[in-house]
Amino acid sequence: MQHSSRRISQRTMAFVLAGGRGSRLKELTDRRVKPAVYFGGKTRIIDFALSNALNSGIRKMAIATQYKAHSLIRHCQRGWNFFRAERNEFLDILPASQRMDDKTWYEGTADAVRQNIDIVDSYDVDYILILAGDHIYKMDYEIMLEQHVETGADVTVGCLTVPREEASAFGVMDVDDNLTIKSFLEKPADPPGMPGDDTRTLASMGIYVFKWSYLRELLLRDAEDEASTHDFGGDLIPYIVANGKAVAHRFSDSCVKHSADAPAYWRDVGTVDAFWKANIDLTNFDPELDLWDMNWPIWTHSESVPPAKFIHDQKDRRGSAVSSLVSGGCIISGTEIRNSLLFTMVHTNSYSVLDHVVILPYVNIARHARLTNCVVDRGVRIPEGLVVGEDRAEDEKWFRVTDGGVTLITQPMLDRREAAM
Repeated sequence: MQHSSRRISQRTMAFVLAGGRGSRLKELTDRRVKPAVYFGGKTRIIDFALSNALNSGIRKMAIATQYKAHSLIRHCQRGWNFFRAERNEFLDILPASQRMDDKTWYEGTADAVRQNIDIVDSYDVDYILILAGDHIYKMDYEIMLEQHVETGADVTVGCLTVPREEASAFGVMDVDDNLTIKSFLEKPADPPGMPGDDTRTLASMGIYVFKWSYLRELLLRDAEDEASTHDFGGDLIPYIVANGKAVAHRFSDSCVKHSADAPAYWRDVGTVDAFWKANIDLTNFDPELDLWDMNWPIWTHSESVPPAKFIHDQKDRRGSAVSSLVSGGCIISGTEIRNSLLFTMVHTNSYSVLDHVVILPYVNIARHARLTNCVVDRGVRIPEGLVVGEDRAEDEKWFRVTDGGVTLITQPMLDRREAAM
C-alpha cells in the first residue's frame, strides 16, 4: 500500500507500555497500576502519553497491560472510546494473555511488543512509536518522527537533558555532534557530557521510534537469544548502537510549552513525594505544566458531576479555597483549604482545615479534621477530629510517612487505627 503522501504520524502506531506496578508509590498502587494512578484533579497518568499521541496526529494505539489492570482498562474504555474503526482509528488493550505461547506474563518491554506482532501487523503501519505510560509531560511526537525519517536511523531515542551529576540515575547516551549514539550506558557512575556542554547529559525517556519492518525482525531475533532479558533499554537499544544506527532526540526540541521561555516539563511521579509535589505544584500562580492550554488538551474520562459547591460563611466555618484546584462534584462545607488539589466528588465538613493536601476522588472528610502535607487515597473516610501532619511520630504509628514528610492515608490504614483504639 502506498503511504508516502500521508503525514508520518498517520503512518505510525503508538504502543504504550503500561504493565509496571510502580511499587515506589507504595499503597497508591495496591489496587491499580501506576499508569492508572490519578493526577492533576481529573486525569490519570496514562492520559498524558495517549493525549500526546492523539494531539500529534496518531490515531492507531495499543496499550500493553499486566499488573492489576482493571482500573486502567475501565478508564480507557470510558474515556478513550471515541476511536472509530471506519475512520481507520483504533485503541486496543493488550493484556498478557498467553496468546503466543504458554507463558503467562510479558517477560520484558520488548517481549510485550513481540507477543503482539500479529496485531501490529494488522495495523498496516510503517512506523511504531514505543511509549512509557507512566510519565507526565507534553510532547509533539510528529517532530521526533520527522527526525527519525530524515536521519535514516534504525532507532530514535527520546532523551531528556539532565545535569551530569544527576544522570547516574538514568540510562544515558554518549552522542557525537550529529546526535548519533556512540554508546548507551545504564546508570553510569561517571556519565558522559554532551557535545558542546560537558555539564549536561542526555538521558533516555523510554520513548523509541522504529520502522516497523526493522523492529519486527529485531524482536524475532531477540526472542531466540536465551541470554536476553527482552528489554528495549537493556537489550535492543545497545544492540542497535553496536550494529546499526541509533540517534538521540532531544525532548527540548519537541516539548509543548505554554510560553517560549517556559522550561521543558517532564516528571516521573514514581514516588509518593514526587507525586505529591507534582500535584501541589499545579496550585502555583504560574505552574510549569499548563493544563489549561486547549491547543494541546489532555484528554480523559470526564464524569457527569455538578459544579463544585462552597457553603457556610461564618467565623471558623467558612467554605473557602485559596491557591487550590477543586474539581467538579466537590462540596466544601465550612472547610478552609490552602494550596491543595481535590479530585472529583470530595466532600468536606465544617471546621476542617486542609493545607498542601492531595485528595483523590470520592473522599469524605468529617468535622474538625486537620490535614497537612498529605495524600489521601480514593474513597477514604477521614474520621472526625483526625489530625495528620503535625506530629510525625504519631502519624507513623498508623500511616506511611515519607522521607520528605508527606503522609499517605488509605482506608485500610484508618481501619487498623480504628480497630486499635
